[in-house]
Amino acid sequence: MLLIKNIKKLVGILPENKLRLCGAEMDVLQSIDNAYLLAEKGVIKNFGEMKNCPNLDCETIDANGKMVFPAFCDSHSHIVFAGSRESEFLDKINGLSYEEIAKRGGGILNSAKLLHQTSEEELYNQVLKRLKMMIGFGTGALEIKSGYGLNTEDEIKMLRVIKRLKEETQMTIRATFLGAHAFPLEYKNGKEDEYISLICNEMLPKIAAENLADFVDVFCDKGFFTVEQTAKILETAQKYGLRGKIHANELDFSGGVQVGVKYNALSVDHLECSGENEIAVLKNSETMPTGLPGCSFFLGISFAPLKDMINSGLSVALATDFNPGSTPSGNMKFVLSLACIKMRLTPAQAINAATINGAYAMGISKTHGSITIGKVANLFITNEIPSIEYIPYSYTEPIVEKVILRGKVCS
Repeated sequence: MLLIKNIKKLVGILPENKLRLCGAEMDVLQSIDNAYLLAEKGVIKNFGEMKNCPNLDCETIDANGKMVFPAFCDSHSHIVFAGSRESEFLDKINGLSYEEIAKRGGGILNSAKLLHQTSEEELYNQVLKRLKMMIGFGTGALEIKSGYGLNTEDEIKMLRVIKRLKEETQMTIRATFLGAHAFPLEYKNGKEDEYISLICNEMLPKIAAENLADFVDVFCDKGFFTVEQTAKILETAQKYGLRGKIHANELDFSGGVQVGVKYNALSVDHLECSGENEIAVLKNSETMPTGLPGCSFFLGISFAPLKDMINSGLSVALATDFNPGSTPSGNMKFVLSLACIKMRLTPAQAINAATINGAYAMGISKTHGSITIGKVANLFITNEIPSIEYIPYSYTEPIVEKVILRGKVCS
């Protein structure tokens, strides 16, 4: 058992049956002052005011002057990559767009080349360092995508690395197959449909047979995969029991949101190019719109209109998009700051988007994303901070003192 006592503020409390927050609900962040929390066998057993704190002989943390939050649930990342791409950073500074860099063989194709040259063991060791860093930032659940393989062997290599991370770390991890991240050079110029066939007829069956993926993603956007190609991949994935998650509308109004909702995608992510039509399609759907403000910040592009979505009654999530090309950061606290500063979300809206709604976007909100009895005890304890609002306000200051995953303090 683990007892955390004298908590200045226990934040993010939700009832058991609340799986996501929508519209005005997102501006409410329920908390208890001067609280305790008890975890047993990896889950939250009880919590409440200190006057009701049990007197137990167990591992105890005195959180006097500190706050406790549910750990962040980062529902969109690409941390299985080899090396880095800071050379393209200079290209961006010199004015080249993401699309222009990709056309020159950079971007995703550059990462695919590096990954092909890297052994599975070395890849795992690189990724493990990133994962530990993200845990230190307060992240307790993470979705990780493949997509830098772009052939059957290397995509499976990536997914096996993710599976090993699931088995050997305390982080809660969901794996997403993203073979449709870009077209390999040998499948361009009229051969694109051959690559779609490779994904549908070879990659998906092998990945399903090894149970390597929880979801399937497609980069449905200008210069990448069309709505029709996306639909074919999603239809095939459904035959293997794999639900979709879509990269949608980062570069243009691509139809990615519409095709995602049509095929009941769990989330549609990016959304920098979105408006009234996309909001209307998302209403009354089970699809979670997810913003990636770190990408907008790094690339200097527009930010997704998450505030408009919330004001329209939608739920929204936030994630890092940690990847080597467009978002080389796994810091969810900075994501909160960007959401508040650039997207005009309130701190409560941003925190809910990064916890319970992020959990929903991974299909785990029954067990993660809030302070709820019976949920997994994934938590972080802050340093001594004056208020909840201080977290996004102090946008570079480290605020996480301890991270607790599955009821155990991470070293």
